Parts: sequence; structure tokens; C-alpha cells
Amino acid sequence: MAASFGAAALGLVGRMPSGPGPIADELIAMIVKTIPPPIASFLLTSETIASDIVAHQQRVNSNTIQMVDALEERAYKIIKQQLPAIKLVQVIHVVDDSSVDEALEIAEEVDALLLDSGNPKLAVKELGGTGRVHNWQLSRKIVEQSKVPVFLAGGLHAGNVLQAIETVQPYGLDLCSGVRINGNLDPVKLEAFFKAAGY
Repeated sequence: MAASFGAAALGLVGRMPSGPGPIADELIAMIVKTIPPPIASFLLTSETIASDIVAHQQRVNSNTIQMVDALEERAYKIIKQQLPAIKLVQVIHVVDDSSVDEALEIAEEVDALLLDSGNPKLAVKELGGTGRVHNWQLSRKIVEQSKVPVFLAGGLHAGNVLQAIETVQPYGLDLCSGVRINGNLDPVKLEAFFKAAGY
């Protein structure tokens, strides 16, 4: 459904501490096999240890890994050595000015950044899927200075996507809760979002 409206990538959500849409690795692997090129398959993983992230990707065979939590010891080189053909996207939860510095440091290590709302410091980590907008001015600063493409996520829907694009100027958009009803993708919301975004 998402591809039919023009999605360039499909995000497949692995086990998460919170948020909508997680599915079993076996189902992710089945879906990945059906995704036609050039649509990318993004594995959303909450693993934080390089070897566990590598193992997660190898179970599902996605062509991109979206790390929704901080990678321990920033061991991106280990992942790249073991999975040289796989693209790495690091999620940055934009909370304050320190998020800008964090993003620009990590941009040196990954293929892309994804700026989202959330709070990984809570007892039950919020790692996306919150439906909340964060400070787009901070996101714009990251986009202006990043050496790699930057995706924008966090509370995007048909009513605010044009403003988000104009304010942040991201490479791409990542959406979840803004196009769902009762946890499921909704074709009406999807169509409205893509039309509002100019597709």
C-alpha cells in the first residue's frame, strides 16, 4: 500500500520497548523478499551492540539498518566491516542543542541520519513512533551542517508535512503514526499525506 502511493522505502519495525508496529523477525524477512527494487527495506532495530545489530540484519536480510537507539561505543566500523553492502541510518532523538552536536559527530560514521521525537533516557525508552513533533529549528541546523542525507520523522501528517519540508529541508520523510488508524496503515491518510507532500 505504501509503495503504491510512492514510498521510496519501507520501514520494518523489530522488537521495541515502546511504540507502534513491531513485527516478528520471521515476518520482516518474508516482507523483505517481496519488496521490489528500487524500494529500500529499512530494518528498525533497537539493538545497541554491534554484533547484535549484525545478527539482526542477517536474520531478515534488509538492505538498510535504521538504529533507533545509541550504538554502544559508536562501533559503526564493526558493522560496516561485517556488512559492507548494507546502509546504516542512525536515529537522533532531537531534544535540545546537544542533539545537534551528537548528530554532526555521528554523521561522520553513517550513511544517513534520521531525526525523530522520543526520549531514550526514560525508564521505558521512547525510540520513535510517538506522534509528537520536535523542534524543527534544531533539525534544520543539523540538515544545514550534515555531511550525509538527513531524514525527518516525528509527528508528521498531511496537515503539517509541507511546513516540515519548508522549515527543515530534509532529504526525505519518515512517517508512522500519522498515517495509521488503530495501529494499521490507512489508505486515506496515506493518500492525503503524499498529496500534501507534493507527490
